[in-house]
Formats: sequence, C-alpha cells, structure tokens
Amino acid sequence: MTASGPAASSEPPAVYAERREADEATSRHANGPDWDRYADEYQATHGAFLGDLGFVWGPEGVREDDLGVLGDVAGRTVLELGAGACQCSRWVATHGGHPFGLDLSFRQLQHSARIDDATGVAVPVVQSTATAIPFADASFEVVFCSFGALQFVRDIELTIAETVRVLRPGGRFAFSITHPTRWMFPDDPGPEGLVASQSYWDRTPYVEVDVASGRTAYVEHHRTLGDWVGLLARAGFVITDLVEPEWPADHDRVWGGWSRTRGLLTPGTAIFAADLR
Repeated sequence: MTASGPAASSEPPAVYAERREADEATSRHANGPDWDRYADEYQATHGAFLGDLGFVWGPEGVREDDLGVLGDVAGRTVLELGAGACQCSRWVATHGGHPFGLDLSFRQLQHSARIDDATGVAVPVVQSTATAIPFADASFEVVFCSFGALQFVRDIELTIAETVRVLRPGGRFAFSITHPTRWMFPDDPGPEGLVASQSYWDRTPYVEVDVASGRTAYVEHHRTLGDWVGLLARAGFVITDLVEPEWPADHDRVWGGWSRTRGLLTPGTAIFAADLR
C-alpha cells in the first residue's frame, strides 16, 4: 500500500440517526466510505494521543504496555483487524513481533504508509473486510482489534470464524469494544449520558442516513457481554481475561461520548482476551 492517490473528501454528509436493521453489505458499503471521509480528521485529532508507535486500547488511554493482554509478541506473527493507521501494529513491531494490518478504509491505510515513512517502522497492510480475511489458514499466533472492525460488522460470526481459521492452535484473540452497557445511555459526554434511556438488550443497529440521498452512511452493531461470551465459546475459545478499564484520575480528555464525567461512574470500554483451544 502506498500513500499515492487523491485524498478522500473530508466533508461529512448531512445525516439523521435512527435504530434499524442493516445487513452486512449495507454496513460495509456505508462504513468504508465513512472512514475514508473521516480518516484525515481522525488522525489529526487523535494521532498524538494514539502515538505513532503506541498501543492504546481505548479512550481511557490504557496501554498494552501496562495490561499485557497480547502476551509476549516477540517472534510472533500478528494480525491487526481494523488497523487504521497501524499504530498498534507498529508497537508490535518495536517489541519484536511481525505484524500485518487489515482495514476496510483505503484512506486510513494511506495514513499508515505516511507514518511508516515518518518512523521507519513499516507494517505490511491489506485493504479488506474482517469477514473475509485474505490470509492462509494458521498464519498467525495473535489476532487483535483495538476499537477497529468488530463493531462495524453485521455478520460477526463470519469474522470470528475467519479469526479461528487464520489463528494457529493455542493462538490468542484480543479485542476492545465500546462497553456493551453504554448502549443503554445517550452518546453524550455530559450528565445526560448517565441517564439510561434504552434497553441493553435491544440489538437493533445504530444507523446514520444521508439526508440528501437516503443512503445509509454509517452503521454500528451492538452485542451484549453475554453475546460476546457465547460467540467466543462456541468458536472454541477460552476467555482468559475481560478488562474493564477504570477512568484514570489524571485523565481529562473527551473523545466522543467518553469523558471523565461518565468514566468515573460507568465503564466505557471492554477488552477481551481469549485463547483458541
């Protein structure tokens, strides 16, 4: 992947939000272009917080250096799903691993190439979907996703099955997602975001619709904690950890609906680690 080619338009469409069903094709066709539009703003806003060679698991700023969720990556072949600009994969490389990045957004991968050049730490990447991972069986010892692909995938069973396929026996799968309990609350960083207003068990996707065209512009899917446990168990994983990071006392950064106001009272991120039998 090179950094050549035109930049995607960063002008967001006017949208309205609703809860409605969206299949895998609709989700993919909406979220790829959405991330292409948003990539420049995302990297400009959050790049310094993430760090070109850093590994941040979520908006709380909790780092892999402190958690060790992946285990020792030295000498291991590692795949990052929803890699964005591959900041986490670059961390893997600096710790002796052999990372590869996968993302649906071409513009995000252009940013990865830019950071490759700036740091001298290059990560091989592929533009693809997490429901059809373009690698051979048993290619990796670790597969991970830091707030990347999983929430944007409708057919999550396919992604889990593909992860199983490309992992070696005993391999680790680790990922962070918006904590499922957050779906009960408005996505508001202020006090309004602490008032439960919808059912935790309502799995209807959150959808943004382009006002002008009527096309779906963004889709995010919700699963409960029990859903995730069941998905992993049925696929042959043994869950080794579930981390719910507390909000750091000295952390005042607001990122979308994540804030100190909410973070001191309710979890915003869930981090799973599971080993394949």
